[in-house]
Amino acid sequence: MRIVVNDIAASKGGAMAVLRDFYNCVKENDKENEWIFLLGDKYFDETENVRIVALPEIKKSSLKRLAFDFLTGKSFISKLNPDVVFSMQNTITYGVKVPQVVYMHQSIPFQDVKKFSFVKSSERKIAVVQYFLGALIRASVRRATKTIVQTEWIRDAVIKKCKVAPERVVNVLPPMKDVSAYANIACFDKTKFFYPTADMIYKNNGVIFEASEKLQKEGISHNVCLTLPPEKCRGAVNCIGRIEFEEVLKKYSESTLVFPSYIETFGYPLAEARAIGTVILASDCAFSREVLDGYENAYFFNPFKPEELALLMKKVADGEILPQSTDKKLVSLSNSWEKVLHEVVAVSKQ
Repeated sequence: MRIVVNDIAASKGGAMAVLRDFYNCVKENDKENEWIFLLGDKYFDETENVRIVALPEIKKSSLKRLAFDFLTGKSFISKLNPDVVFSMQNTITYGVKVPQVVYMHQSIPFQDVKKFSFVKSSERKIAVVQYFLGALIRASVRRATKTIVQTEWIRDAVIKKCKVAPERVVNVLPPMKDVSAYANIACFDKTKFFYPTADMIYKNNGVIFEASEKLQKEGISHNVCLTLPPEKCRGAVNCIGRIEFEEVLKKYSESTLVFPSYIETFGYPLAEARAIGTVILASDCAFSREVLDGYENAYFFNPFKPEELALLMKKVADGEILPQSTDKKLVSLSNSWEKVLHEVVAVSKQ
């Protein structure tokens, strides 16, 4: 069987990490089928059954990528004579006359927590994702032979919003690294709070600043550490910029994880901190409830009410909330990319 993988958009960050993991899974676990990866550059080595096709011109802009997916890509991919096309970038390639599988990891169009505005400049880009790109993703899901998602909550949302048969949407939990070596309750400092975040509106950093200000007014000793640029810091909130993953894990072991983000597909920090046994104060949303299901050290708050977060932080700082020993730390340590590979190959044989 010949399988074409379309992930031209991936070049850095999480998207590249996902692509690299899947490429390694294919290289190590499938010697029978022929794989052709369509990428923005020659990121990986070729093997006997893995070929890399670089399309840097298409990678240069979102418009060119959309044109490829919806107009020109069908001709290019059809010439490769695939048995199945696997898109890792949320949308199918329109017009290709073979089965297609979509790896759908964009949660913004499927959440109901917030409707973003085109009028507000701070929300405009996300509104485009929610409404314009969301419409394209939903249309792709309806046309795809199979859609793979990362969590059960988004599987339910995709089935409901796209009106597709449940058997056409598969939930495969993302693989997790074993970080349990960093678990050490003795390192815990009740005054320290940590949030590995980015400067995006739905990461909801503002609620932490507001909660911290409330604690300051009450004279409660605390220190909050965010991975935002240093110029963003104020009060008891310390912004340290981006840090290495190992440093993130160390902070999980000595701090309380505060996670006010209200839009995530999975929420890796929640799973990582759970694996270490960290006290977690999380937004009361479907994704966090799923990832933290059954975890004794999880506490939830309304992400739009800083007073609720401040109350939980106060309980931690006062020693009312302490980390409890738990045997329910790990969410998933299996290589779930093997399951994704299996689903794609199974479609190619239909």
